[in-house]
Amino acid sequence: MKRNVAILVFEDAEVLDFAGPFEVFAVSSQLNAGRGFDVGLVAEHRSPVRAMNGMTVVANWTWEDMPAPDVLVVVGGRGSRQAMAHAPLRAWVAQAAAAAEVVLSVCGGARIVGALGLLDGRQATTHRQAFDELQAIAPAALLRRDARVVDAGRIVTTGGISAGIDGALHVVSRLLGEPVAQRTAAYMEYAWDPACAVVAPVQ
Repeated sequence: MKRNVAILVFEDAEVLDFAGPFEVFAVSSQLNAGRGFDVGLVAEHRSPVRAMNGMTVVANWTWEDMPAPDVLVVVGGRGSRQAMAHAPLRAWVAQAAAAAEVVLSVCGGARIVGALGLLDGRQATTHRQAFDELQAIAPAALLRRDARVVDAGRIVTTGGISAGIDGALHVVSRLLGEPVAQRTAAYMEYAWDPACAVVAPVQ
């Protein structure tokens, strides 16, 4: 069974936050004879999205035509603060997250996930410079300042930027098995340590 992976992008999203997980899910499917994931970027509109530092991307799907995601990736970057306050985006993320098998929050994407109450009572992590801000947004979240990846059941959160690669590899390992994740990391020449993920009890 192929799972749909939707990676949310918006203005001033952090590039590696979405590009790293995209590569992980796409490569894992490529190395698994096309089985695994149908991965794409999703945005509010088809018009180009200007990510941080000037990269422009066009999403594969809009919120309206995106198949129901099995894996939802919510990224960070400077624009996550504005995204967090954008009511239509919040509504779409809440709806997609409710139906998803796994929600992967990368870096400051935890702001958006936390603002929706999805981190309440769960252990979570984020970029090291955003911990205090996230705690204010989601006071009921149990922040792990020592963790690169936190697996709290349906919600998986990661530290800053490159940690999204680790988080995506962890999700691949959960859904397709660690050998597939290890092959993916080896192909990418990425030094992945499965032990970087903390599996936290869900309250």
